Amino acid sequence: MNPRIYLLALAAFVAGIDENLVGGILPLLSRELGVSLSAAGQLTAVFSLTFALCAAPLLSFTARVERRTLLIYALLTFAVGNLGSGLAVDYWMLLVCRIISAASCALVVVLASTLSASLVDARLRGRAIGIVFMGISGSLVLGIPLGIALSEAISWRAPFLLLGALALVIAVLLRATLPTFASRPPLSLLDYCRQLVIPKLLLAQLVSVLLLTGHFVLFAYLAPYVQKTMGIEGVSLSYLYLYFGLAAISGGFCGGWLSDRLGFRRALVLIPALFTVVMAMLPWATTSLFSFLALYAVWMALSWTISPVVQNYLLHSAPEAGEANVGINTSAMHLGVALGAALGGVVIARGSLEITPLVGALMTVFALAAACLSLLLSRPGNSAMTSGDPL
Repeated sequence: MNPRIYLLALAAFVAGIDENLVGGILPLLSRELGVSLSAAGQLTAVFSLTFALCAAPLLSFTARVERRTLLIYALLTFAVGNLGSGLAVDYWMLLVCRIISAASCALVVVLASTLSASLVDARLRGRAIGIVFMGISGSLVLGIPLGIALSEAISWRAPFLLLGALALVIAVLLRATLPTFASRPPLSLLDYCRQLVIPKLLLAQLVSVLLLTGHFVLFAYLAPYVQKTMGIEGVSLSYLYLYFGLAAISGGFCGGWLSDRLGFRRALVLIPALFTVVMAMLPWATTSLFSFLALYAVWMALSWTISPVVQNYLLHSAPEAGEANVGINTSAMHLGVALGAALGGVVIARGSLEITPLVGALMTVFALAAACLSLLLSRPGNSAMTSGDPL
């Protein structure tokens, strides 16, 4: 595997920390900023919604910019947003800085995925994208536990300031080692919209939206959920995120491997099916520490397998519009995160924290249905599909 892919994974790692950090320090943010738990949780929803809305327009407006240069500029803007978050004087300033971070993060993640696929042969695309998503899931291993520890020991501001500094370092490393890439032919927003009127591609995007909506109904509120159901908090919570992060890293790798070995079409159905079953079982896993650790680790691993599979499916289905579809998919994923965080807030406010896994499982049933319909539509004489990936 091209070693430069690991640098792109490092950029994705920092982006993943920023997106997931708030979920780990949610109770602390709520207390320090003087806002409700639900309001603090909406920082995740706003970040992901901004990400979802900005990815396609930013890719369209920057199509003529050389891709390595664009990635470096995106990282520098990302650094500014996080440094501002660390210096925020109130909830609203933090919200604005999170929007700046999210918009730049959209470019970082999309470019990391597409450039990694450009650095390898087509037969290795799934694994290359999987490595990038291992960087994102790896943020759960080191980033979120570190964020929790820094927040508890120093301040909730410390993780944001550290992220800003890390982004600057990574920008320098990429400038020195990553090759240049040709700019893309300009695509209008209408060109992006045209991809969404192709039924099989739209349904594939919905797989990401719906599965991650289901996942984040619980994951955005995992810290208070674990505190209430298992009594785990403080430093112990950071160790728990470390454990879950290790499981998530394995999921990113397995998703890419399954996409290449089992076939991206088979994997597109298998993963939502398994995820639905596992998530429906989560409420009963809290009866003992062993069952909790075992089943929740499987849940975390499965949540990171879907992205490499869907993106590989899209790249093979419409190779001429690869960056556009991956950009849309990155927006789709973050739309799912935003919807999941928002829906979880509604469930908590009007129902109960304990039922969030069941609400999430209901959403992933729809993801499975979307996957099946997409494959059904792709079967009759679709020349864009590779002949080496039989059902």
